[in-house]
Amino acid sequence: MNKLLIVGTVAFDAIETPFGKTDKILGGAATYIGLSASFFDVESAIVSVVGEDFPEEYVQVLKNKNIDLSGLEVVKGGKTFFWSGRYHNDLNSRDTLDTQLNTLADFQPKVPENFKNADVVMLGNLHPLVQSSVLDQMTETPKLVVLDTMNFWMDCALPELMEVIKRIDVITINDEEARQLSGEYSLVKAAAKIQAMGPKYVVIKKGEHGALLFHDKEVFFAPALPLEEVFDPTGAGDTFAGGFSGFIAQSKNVSFDNLKNAVIFGSNMASFCVEKFGTQRMEELTKDEVSNRLQQFRALTQFDISLQS
Repeated sequence: MNKLLIVGTVAFDAIETPFGKTDKILGGAATYIGLSASFFDVESAIVSVVGEDFPEEYVQVLKNKNIDLSGLEVVKGGKTFFWSGRYHNDLNSRDTLDTQLNTLADFQPKVPENFKNADVVMLGNLHPLVQSSVLDQMTETPKLVVLDTMNFWMDCALPELMEVIKRIDVITINDEEARQLSGEYSLVKAAAKIQAMGPKYVVIKKGEHGALLFHDKEVFFAPALPLEEVFDPTGAGDTFAGGFSGFIAQSKNVSFDNLKNAVIFGSNMASFCVEKFGTQRMEELTKDEVSNRLQQFRALTQFDISLQS
């Protein structure tokens, strides 16, 4: 079975949307990535850190999905990373109310020995130095390295971010972040500039408006599935990344055509995440539901057209 190494936060979130609010619940980039990737035929491991306050029931949520947690460090007496946010009515924008780094402030990732040869590495949103440290520990060159980042690191750690970007194959960012990183408003020009920084592929996520995949001069667009109800967008981008990287690890194919499929699979997984608060929908999700919705994506994107000369 192919191996997928996931690096990112395992955390507490407190979320407020127009549809309700939560107290501290399970969250974090690596959590969403891992839950999403668990629907693929891969052996996955999470590298992260939590405090002694992280409940055993949350550990079991991840273990129940057959995720290797030997790289999850528990700091005695420490507190787990915490994020709190409030979404606006359109759910596309949000305000961060509180961020507490806690154990994440001094996190030194340790890749488990049996995952230092992972086929695919998914670098979730973390400090670029942490992401680089993980790549330094790999004993074999992965078939594909995927990196997710955000504007916060562009603001406060740009030189370090640029260094790790040189070492990856795929970057996944949203449209606002792509514009900031490249200095270009046009997403086509932005993707070209970002490719020149190192990545062969650029995935630009546009939330409810789908995702774009760029490679050289080629472009692929995957729509987002129109949903009746969206409760909570938290973790949707990470769930996309989990579906994307999980599919690639399972299929062992890193061609542009197969990355198109990966974008669809990522979009499919993300469409479930937003239907309930936090990780609840991903915890309850079944493979039959995933398969059935994939058929909806196929119906949404396939058509015959007659080209008139």
